[in-house]
Amino acid sequence: MIYIGLAGWGDHDTIYPNGSAQKEKLKEYAAHFPIVEVDSTFYAIPSENSVRKWINDTPDRFQFIVKAYQGMTGHGRGSHTFNSREEMFTAFLNAILPFYQSGKLGMILLQFPPWFDCQKKHVDYLRFCKEQLKNMPIALEFRHQSWFYPQFNDATLEFMKSEGWIHSICDEPQIGQGSVPTILKATHPLKTLVRFHGRNVYGWRKPHNGNWREVRYLYRYNHQELIEWQERILLLEKQSEDIYIIFNNNSGGDAADNAKQLINILSIEYSGLAPKQLDLF
Repeated sequence: MIYIGLAGWGDHDTIYPNGSAQKEKLKEYAAHFPIVEVDSTFYAIPSENSVRKWINDTPDRFQFIVKAYQGMTGHGRGSHTFNSREEMFTAFLNAILPFYQSGKLGMILLQFPPWFDCQKKHVDYLRFCKEQLKNMPIALEFRHQSWFYPQFNDATLEFMKSEGWIHSICDEPQIGQGSVPTILKATHPLKTLVRFHGRNVYGWRKPHNGNWREVRYLYRYNHQELIEWQERILLLEKQSEDIYIIFNNNSGGDAADNAKQLINILSIEYSGLAPKQLDLF
């Protein structure tokens, strides 16, 4: 199967034409897409009530890609409030356990920062993460190009394969060490993740003026760019049973439209979605 969805469900105006209330948006979102990336878990470990509400707001076959808490991937540089790394991982694991128990956990996504380069201590930390998250399906996304330098590329992929990591393959601007190439290799026989970050070179480089976070993912894929991915996705389908695709290019509200374009290009018709809300007239 090919599952296509978006990063988050709150900021996609084109699928909420009637201005759905925030608490109702996930229900409406689930009428359009079969998966979603939960990015709020990156900023704070969610409460059990929040997780159970998300589960209850979605159909039986809906799946969540849960982004790991920032302290787990080193984005906070040690600024978290937990007494130990083990305590932090346990808190996160306990919080998302209902996803797993309900059969709605597609995977956990560990996205590491641009300074997390290819060296032994970081490989050791990846093993620690895998051990802490036990038998959960876990996707790995690098942001430093060194993991895919010619001298490390094969070893990186073999490590991910032998350790049971799901490869998070990226479409993003190519600007040197702070970005990774699109490596069309699955490392898990059951699941592969593809994330579309857009190709905004200026925004990716963190401009000194303005709010760079608002422009980093400001990009709309054109039809030809999505057509090029049709063949790539079919190639990945031969390597992995299920392909999960997330559009993260939403600084300008383009993710939902691009996701629907790709669904049409691939001639996918999803069953088991939530019923769409009816207009008043």
